Amino acid sequence: MTAAFDGATSPADIPGSPLHAAFQQPLMLGLFLPIQNGGWSISTLPRGTDWRFDYNARLTQKAEALGFDLVFGLAQWLGKNGHGGALKYREQSLDAFIATSALAAITERILLISTVHALYGPWHPLHLAKFGATLDHISGGRWGINLVTGHVASEWAMFGQPMIEHDERYVRAAEFVGVLDTLWRSDANQHIRTKHWQLNDAFVSPRPRFHRPVLVNATGSAAGIDYAVRHSDLIFITSPAGAAFDDAIAALPAHTATIRESARRVNRRVRTLINPTIVCRPTEREAREYHDAIVAHADEGALDGFVGMHGKSDAKAWAQHKREQRILGGNLHLIGSPEQIVEQLLALKRAGCDGVQLTFFDFEPDLAYFGDAVLPLLVEAGLRVPASDQSFHQPFLHTTS
Repeated sequence: MTAAFDGATSPADIPGSPLHAAFQQPLMLGLFLPIQNGGWSISTLPRGTDWRFDYNARLTQKAEALGFDLVFGLAQWLGKNGHGGALKYREQSLDAFIATSALAAITERILLISTVHALYGPWHPLHLAKFGATLDHISGGRWGINLVTGHVASEWAMFGQPMIEHDERYVRAAEFVGVLDTLWRSDANQHIRTKHWQLNDAFVSPRPRFHRPVLVNATGSAAGIDYAVRHSDLIFITSPAGAAFDDAIAALPAHTATIRESARRVNRRVRTLINPTIVCRPTEREAREYHDAIVAHADEGALDGFVGMHGKSDAKAWAQHKREQRILGGNLHLIGSPEQIVEQLLALKRAGCDGVQLTFFDFEPDLAYFGDAVLPLLVEAGLRVPASDQSFHQPFLHTTS
């Protein structure tokens, strides 16, 4: 099967594609799955959040039922005891590529984004192009890759490799994804010659339904933004001013404007998503008490390990995040009643964020409460279109040749 899409450069350009449907939402909703123990919060306050697949499968199905647009997971490489502390924070973790892909079998609509350190170890673009084409086929065009370059020297060392310099990593990533794109779009054998890859009579089937799978990148640096606006459909951004909401909302408009202008210069439009951790209760007082209890149970040993590792990173995106903000986790903190959470999400939209990838402290009950108490208010505020009103969710009809 082949398909002709005149003028389309991205799955988002193609009516009927899952990404095109997601882009019709005024504010995209994503869920950052806790496929590592401790999730995003370095706290010993009792909760049910679990890294195991069955738990994350339930979260994904709940998110899909609520109308969320996408889910994805973190990719990491940590040694014994993880970041340490009583939690052995993130010692246990599922591989994001395998775990997220496996969700295709139990979902129908939601986008599934797999995070891959494409520059580590023995990854070959022909392997990933074939795996991606297969997952595109299995998922009905719902699979995508969050291609990350690796900013922690100890992870590179696990693979017996010296760490590549920051900006050079994005040059290498562009080369890698260029090979993927050529293979996904081609209906013939390809001879491909790049600085690091030589492919002879390379061919990948089945052809992806909408030119190629969804491409995603998380970045905050100038080199990363230049890469992302040229190659990605979604950019996971971070607050340039730390996790405190007021600080973030002051800094984000200039940041998102820079990204939009960079995309405009290369004749592309990308969408930005930011990662808030939401602490929501019926009243602001109850939400603050919940937040304070989480912070009061900080695992100081794990916090030392986590902050210490990031202190050795050359990533630009998290430089302004304070130690105490890492306890709750996430890129910024949304705390308050359902009405206050909606106001904060409206503010993020006005600041140029096209969507949010949410995390919670106690994922299952907190996600359920978000669905019951916040989501209807998002619809009222015009930030979400109910599934029943989404006329753009039309089945895609293949053409054959």
